[in-house]
Amino acid sequence: MTEPLDVAGLQRRLAEFAAARNWQPYHTPKNLVAALSVEASELMEIFQWLTPEESARVMDDAASAARVTDEVADVLAYLLQLCEVLGIDVLAALDAKIDRNERRFPAP
Repeated sequence: MTEPLDVAGLQRRLAEFAAARNWQPYHTPKNLVAALSVEASELMEIFQWLTPEESARVMDDAASAARVTDEVADVLAYLLQLCEVLGIDVLAALDAKIDRNERRFPAP
């Protein structure tokens, strides 16, 4: 039986993966942000020349769905690693940001 997925567990797996390969010296905030930017750009590249209608159907094609899914995973992996290195609780940060946005942009 596998454990249910959670942010802390995924961060642990990512840290263990990096440690097993001696990658921790390279996982500085600067390098992780750079890698995050690269992966976000690779995700953007998939959508770059699609029409709005085509972009809405990107997951209908198995090959493009697999590419999108992989790039989303890469973006999330680097974001989670960055949060781990900086001591940011990503879920609490997002919750607080939504609260601030609700105050800044009240619904009509």
